[in-house]
Amino acid sequence: MHADARGLALTASSADAVRHYDATVAAYLRFDKTIGDHLKSTLAADSEMPMALVLRGYFFRLFCKRDLESRATKSLEAAAASLAARGGSDGEKGHIAALKAWCAGDFVGAIACWEAILLDQPRDIVALKLAHFGHFYMGDAENMRDSVARALYAWDTDTPGYGFVLGLRAFGLEESGDYESAERVGRHAIEINPQDIGAAHAVAHVMEMQGRARDGVVWIDGLEDAWGHCNNFAYHVWWHRALFLLEQERFDAVLAHYDKKVRVDLTEEYLDICNAASLLWRLEQMGVDVGQRWGELAACAARFKDEHILPFIDAHYMMALAADRRGEEAQTMIESLRAHATLSPESEAQIFGRVGGPLCEALLAYRRGEYGRVVDLLLPLRYAWRRIGGSHAQRDVFTRTLIEAAIRAERLALARALLAERTALKPNDAWTWKSFARVLDGLKDTAGATAARSRAYALLT
Repeated sequence: MHADARGLALTASSADAVRHYDATVAAYLRFDKTIGDHLKSTLAADSEMPMALVLRGYFFRLFCKRDLESRATKSLEAAAASLAARGGSDGEKGHIAALKAWCAGDFVGAIACWEAILLDQPRDIVALKLAHFGHFYMGDAENMRDSVARALYAWDTDTPGYGFVLGLRAFGLEESGDYESAERVGRHAIEINPQDIGAAHAVAHVMEMQGRARDGVVWIDGLEDAWGHCNNFAYHVWWHRALFLLEQERFDAVLAHYDKKVRVDLTEEYLDICNAASLLWRLEQMGVDVGQRWGELAACAARFKDEHILPFIDAHYMMALAADRRGEEAQTMIESLRAHATLSPESEAQIFGRVGGPLCEALLAYRRGEYGRVVDLLLPLRYAWRRIGGSHAQRDVFTRTLIEAAIRAERLALARALLAERTALKPNDAWTWKSFARVLDGLKDTAGATAARSRAYALLT
């Protein structure tokens, strides 16, 4: 037995293998482009190191692609065989159980395994980060916050990776609505490590939720030079910058940022497609011509439309298919999704059925101009669509779609109520006030419309 950088027991053939393993984990925490290289070096030093094989399986699952699932399963089998032959720690056995559950489609069970590991090994940064990821895509903001809090007693400034744990904590606090604490903790994480793009991302979320668009642009611009090492997660943070520009109605700048940053690499990574689709969707709702940009996104979505890994991903694939007028493929996707919700043993199947399916139907109906149907589908879901995962900022596109559909369906009393509610939650959002003015105009409330429009223009100037 050896020990990793945080003192956890590791089964490995040499200290060299452990050194490369620690480098792999460090790269994972940094969203580093070199994760794969470090993992290859680890396995070159010890081809049967159980936790290296488990990490390889985890990484295949994190890509959220069906064609990589068999490779994750092979990694699981190799890790389990190695552990059986060589022995191992309780933590390693817990990771084998987590990967086994994940490979079997039991994402909820995998999260439970990671949380169980953390009870005895609160410094297991891999379990902590993966549990955080799991809670995020289950739409469980409270556990995003509290999972880290439960382990934080075992960490201090001398523990390798402490700053990254603070970044996780900041994001959980933000998603739980504690913006002041989230910004304070996130900024402290950046003080520890200016290259921590995860902590920078958490603070950007705070600024998004508080309507601090100018602060957000300055925040990202001041840090992005430190992210040259980052993988495609940098595109997501640049997506946040594009949202800040969108809030200021700097539409030409948004499109330029889309081309040069958000979608500069035409990858098929699910997060990159989600970033791009939700940004184009928002732009078009605000009357901006996005040109031919939907085409390549729709081509990607068409290739993966029947995979159904996470309902959050499916909703964005549907945006692309519907916006590119691929009605037949979009309808095929909905039918495939319904079958998956009914027949799949995976733990996410119920969410596909209850939330993901109706949400995708609503997005397709919106592009078909069936606005009344959109309202009928989305209104009952508005407190449930957090279950598909993603952040408040990411899911806000669905709230905006419901409001816009209510306006276009001339359900103005409903739109007025939704916008009044939204002004309380996002009082610094110009789009909200401009939409409120449109609705109040339609309801012949001239004084209210004038006041709402004045508030919007004040925010924009």
